[in-house]
Amino acid sequence: MAATLGATAPIAYVLCAIAMGLIVLCLAEAGSRVSMTGGPYAYVEVAFGPFVGFLAGFLLWMLLTFAMAAVATVLVASLGALVPALASRGSSAAVLVAIYAVFATINILGVERGARVNSALTVAKILPLLLLIAGGIFAIDPDNLAIANPPDMPTLARSSILLIFAFAGIEGALVPGGEVREPARTVPRAIFIAMAAITVLYASLQFVAQGVLGPALATSKAAPLAEAAGVALGGWARNLLLIGAVISMLGHAGAMILATPRALFAFARDGFLPSALARLHPVRRSPVAAILLQCAIVLVLAITSTFERLAILANLSTLVLYGACCLATWQLRRRDVQAGGTPFRVPAPTLVIVLAFVVIGWMLTSVTLAEWAAFAIGLGVAGGIFLFRRRS
Repeated sequence: MAATLGATAPIAYVLCAIAMGLIVLCLAEAGSRVSMTGGPYAYVEVAFGPFVGFLAGFLLWMLLTFAMAAVATVLVASLGALVPALASRGSSAAVLVAIYAVFATINILGVERGARVNSALTVAKILPLLLLIAGGIFAIDPDNLAIANPPDMPTLARSSILLIFAFAGIEGALVPGGEVREPARTVPRAIFIAMAAITVLYASLQFVAQGVLGPALATSKAAPLAEAAGVALGGWARNLLLIGAVISMLGHAGAMILATPRALFAFARDGFLPSALARLHPVRRSPVAAILLQCAIVLVLAITSTFERLAILANLSTLVLYGACCLATWQLRRRDVQAGGTPFRVPAPTLVIVLAFVVIGWMLTSVTLAEWAAFAIGLGVAGGIFLFRRRS
């Protein structure tokens, strides 16, 4: 963000949060109307039927897979900054394979073990970030926050579609909607609290890092927050941020290996993928083949691609899925679908949905032809799978 927007970057987080606010208003109403496990997949399926629902589910799996691979690339970069001996390409690939082998084994041994590991990793995520904000704000150089050349609209659109990666994730949190108590009240409230909290956190981190490092932030390749902490607070803080980043991304990897393979398992269980992916461990009851296939796909993507390319592909899938959810919200309201209490109602729904589509369309204008081609191939494969399996 610093490389493309300079000192304007903190403002971009606020603009992106406003754009996401339009989208999550629609997600909040859809989530309050459909109390089924599946999140966006369930909303779209209830609104438009099984074919469109399956495509939405496949989009959800695509974005989670690309996101897993994108975070994996940053994980090995942070490890390389913390332990220079691991910074080479070969060492990074070997470490990544080892990490995924460990998490795959943990999750094959059972969901309870995987959940316990994720909970333990989560505890250490937030404190180093709050420490950087609290301590770094006193080391800010005001000159580093001066806006010299505001970005043009195409640059802002390309930056926004990359930045949406930081705000995405609500669609994953909504998946267990069928297990939430009082979804009509709980889901909208949780969404709005989450959006407010992460906007403040992300904008504050960008503001402090920009103010401390200035132009150097744009050239930081491995761990910019750790470098900002080192300048503001000392070498101990740099190492603490690196350790915190590694722990956070390990937690992401563990959580996604726990959750994402279940999508492959569900597709196989419903007859859309080979039945071997629906087989369970005879004792632990975990989907072994789905876990191993998911890990293999993520490793190939992470080792052969870059964070930006993977993040853009994840965000492209995310934005198309969000657009489908906005349409589903309109359809669910039109049919007055209700479950679990009086649903949340989007104020001025037509205006909000139209504005959400305008924002999504504006961000998608920055997607390259090659990225659209990769996305279209994935969606075409999904459609072909559905039609072939439905006929057979």
